[in-house]
Amino acid sequence: MLGRSTLVCALATATALRAPAVPLRGSAAVTRMPPMMVAAESTAAARPEPMLLSGLNGQAMRVEMEDIPSKKEVRDAVPEHCFKKDTVKSMYYAAQSLAVTGALFALSRLIPFTAAALPLWAAYAIATGTAATGMWVVAHECGHAAFSDNRFLQDTVGYIYHSALLVPYFSWQHSHAVHHAHTNHITKGETHVPPVVGGREGIETPGGEDELAKSRSMGGKLYGAYQLFAHLAVGWPAYLLFGATGGPAYGVSNHFWAKKPFNVALWPGKWPKKVGQSSLGVVAMCALLAAWARQVGSLAVFARYGAPLMVTNMWLVLYTWLQHTDVDVPHLSAGQFSYMRGAFLSIDRPYGKLLDWLHHKIGSTHVAHHIDCTIPHYHAREATDAIKAAFPKAYLYDPTPVHKAAWRVASNCIAVKLRDDGKYEWAKP
Repeated sequence: MLGRSTLVCALATATALRAPAVPLRGSAAVTRMPPMMVAAESTAAARPEPMLLSGLNGQAMRVEMEDIPSKKEVRDAVPEHCFKKDTVKSMYYAAQSLAVTGALFALSRLIPFTAAALPLWAAYAIATGTAATGMWVVAHECGHAAFSDNRFLQDTVGYIYHSALLVPYFSWQHSHAVHHAHTNHITKGETHVPPVVGGREGIETPGGEDELAKSRSMGGKLYGAYQLFAHLAVGWPAYLLFGATGGPAYGVSNHFWAKKPFNVALWPGKWPKKVGQSSLGVVAMCALLAAWARQVGSLAVFARYGAPLMVTNMWLVLYTWLQHTDVDVPHLSAGQFSYMRGAFLSIDRPYGKLLDWLHHKIGSTHVAHHIDCTIPHYHAREATDAIKAAFPKAYLYDPTPVHKAAWRVASNCIAVKLRDDGKYEWAKP
C-alpha cells in the first residue's frame, strides 16, 4: 500500500494540475492565490505528470537519479543471509514444480478425446501450463546463478527444464542478462521496448505515431484485445525467433541461430557456440515429441503438451510485460539511465498466495530480483521487505489486481514520447 506521504503528494500535484495556468483577468485569484499553490504550480510545470495514472499514482515519474540508492546501499539494507544459496532447498522447489506439473499431466490420461470433453481439456491446459510455469521459473533461477554454488548441477537443471519447455537455455540466459543490464533503456533494452513518437533510427524504435493511429482507428477496446493477443499468444515465439520488442541496438536477432541473416550484435564472443548448444536441447525435445506423436497422434500431443505450453508462454510474457510496463512508468534515455535506476523501475504486483507458491514469487518480488538477480527466490520476500522499508520513494508496488493492470497496459501503453528531462512517457491514446 502507498504511504500517507505519497498520497498527500499525489493529491497536491492533482490540485496544482487542476488550477488554471493563467488566471482570468480581474479574478481575485490574481492577487489572492496562496503562496503554497504558486509553489505547487511551479513544481507541476517543471515535472509534468503523465496523462494516465496506475496504482502507483505517478510515483515512478517523480523518482530522480539522486533518489536511487547504490547497489552497496541496498546490499547493506538487506540481511546478509538473503544472498546465500541452499542447494538442497533449491532442489526441493525444483522437485515441487516438477511434481505438480507431472501429477496434472498424469491426470490427462483420464480425459477422453471427445467433443464433449473439450471444456475438460481447456481446464487441463490452463492448470498444467500454470503449474509448468514454476518449472520455467526454476530454470530462470538457474540461468541467473541463484540456484546453487554447484555450477554444473545448476546448469544441468536449468538446461533440462528449459529444453523440456522448448526454451534455448544458454541463449535465453544471455539475452535475459542483457535485459537486466539495460532495463527500460530506450536503445539497449532487450524486451518490451516501446515505439517512439518521432523515433530516431538507431537510437529509438520509430513508428510510435503509426501505432497510435492504429489504436485510434481500431478503438480502445479492440486495440486492447489485439495487444493482449499479440503479446500473450504470439509474443514469446516472436521474441525467440526475431527478437520482437527488443531495442534498436540488436536488430532482428534469433535465439537458435546466432549467424546471418540475423543480426549478431546480441551474441558476442563465446555466445554463438552457447546458442548452438542451447538449440541442441530444443532439437532433442522436438525429436521426443515427434516420436511420441507417431505413437499417439499429433492431436494427443497438442492436447497434453502443446496447449499447456502455450499457457506457460502466456504467463512468462505477462509477468515480464507487467514487471516493467505501466501508464506512468517511464523508459529512459542513455543520459538518464543507470543500472540501478533501471532495476528500480521494476514493479511488484499482487499475484496471490497460490500463484506465488506455484511460480516462486516471480511477480511479487521482482524489484529485489532486478537489483541482485543472485538472490534465491526463497529469500526474495525478506529482501523485498527490507528494500521497501529502506527506500520507499524508489520502490514500486502497484496494488491493482493483475487482470485490471493487464487491460490498462494493453489498452494504453502504445507508444512513448521524449520529455525535456530525458524520460519517455506514454503518449495519450
